[in-house]
Amino acid sequence: MWLMRRRAFDAVEKMDLPDCDPDRLDRTYRQFALVNGALSGWRRLYRREIRPLLSAGSTVSVLDVGSGGGDLAVTLSRWAARDRFRLRVTGIDPDSRAHRFASGRPPVPGVEFRCAHTAELVREGLTFDVVISNHVLHHLQPDELRRLLGDSQALGRRKVLHNDLRRSPAAFALFFVAALPFRGSYIREDGLTSIRRSYTRQELQALAPPGWHAERSSAFHQLLACRKEWP
Repeated sequence: MWLMRRRAFDAVEKMDLPDCDPDRLDRTYRQFALVNGALSGWRRLYRREIRPLLSAGSTVSVLDVGSGGGDLAVTLSRWAARDRFRLRVTGIDPDSRAHRFASGRPPVPGVEFRCAHTAELVREGLTFDVVISNHVLHHLQPDELRRLLGDSQALGRRKVLHNDLRRSPAAFALFFVAALPFRGSYIREDGLTSIRRSYTRQELQALAPPGWHAERSSAFHQLLACRKEWP
């Protein structure tokens, strides 16, 4: 498919516009949990990358960058609690609308949200055992991506895991059909734009500094990882 050959770096997702419809935006945040649960592959990443670090005797800290509606932060906390491990998740998002939605969720022990950028946390001298993100990299231009990698490497003590879409005709075609039931939100329209904006594995690897590895994480997702400590 010709429109997949090059990254659509100038395409704009409707939910990122400051004047987007607030009701559709909130509905999009609510539907993220279904989309991420079905397609993002975080259950496998949790079992492979995060759970081996956890224990019942000490608390592991996770920073969720670009946490959006907060569904992933809550999901990780619930998985850890079900496994009887101690996990503390901090979700950050510079978009005040996302922070408002996430902060309005029913409270979950061990989960907190901040309206902040990674650079602010670096200046504060904060660190976390694991830094993660989901569907963030495709929003960034190369210079912004490199800055995020630098910040997250400074913030993550043990490993950094950036999970994102992988641009391909198959991913676009599948989501075009699979997202038909998601009405009244920006899920389908913005999801297709996100795939067009996303990087290929080779593009990510070329942008990443030494120590980072672009890997397949699921059928249509990839992981850009920096592991300072293996399980």
